[in-house]
Amino acid sequence: MTSRHGHIRYQATRSSSQLWLPTLVGVVVANGFNACATIPSKFVRQAEPGVTLTALTSHPDAYKGKVVILGGVVIDQKQGEDRIWLRVKNRPLDADYIPHMPVSSEGPEAGHYWVKVLAKDLPKGYRDWSRLIVVGQVSDEVPAHQEASEGVEPVLAALYLRGWGSGWGGYGLFEDTWEDKRDARYLLSTPKPLQKNN
Repeated sequence: MTSRHGHIRYQATRSSSQLWLPTLVGVVVANGFNACATIPSKFVRQAEPGVTLTALTSHPDAYKGKVVILGGVVIDQKQGEDRIWLRVKNRPLDADYIPHMPVSSEGPEAGHYWVKVLAKDLPKGYRDWSRLIVVGQVSDEVPAHQEASEGVEPVLAALYLRGWGSGWGGYGLFEDTWEDKRDARYLLSTPKPLQKNN
């Protein structure tokens, strides 16, 4: 009789472990995929909700000095004194802040913008990012190296970047983040322009 109760106890323990293990794995996997697209909440709270590249180019003065979140892919870079200027082709973000191809390759959401980043601590793999999320403060600076043919493109002073390297769908092989660690009071002040827009 003792061995029979021992067998029942073993079966019950084994059955419960078989139930919680797949559940735990499911939760970890689901949160892992979700975490790939997460922006730290402190940046989401600072950002103007739902701002698009179209809104930035149509009403630049309305967003000057404000924090916005955009997606994109780096297509060019220029080296400054202590900064790197990234020219980014816009990729609209979905509700989970994942960048996607714009609906039209001709519309304003298919445009470009610049991101100025302090070169210090920028991940070495940033050149291989196939997609990225940019949290930045809208600046009225115009990069000295911007071509006249490019028109006036918005400039964001980067506060936070999340980039994905090449892989399935642009995600998967590696992921890097960068955050400006300077004093937040300094970060949210209006930046001084290199050149004024006319």
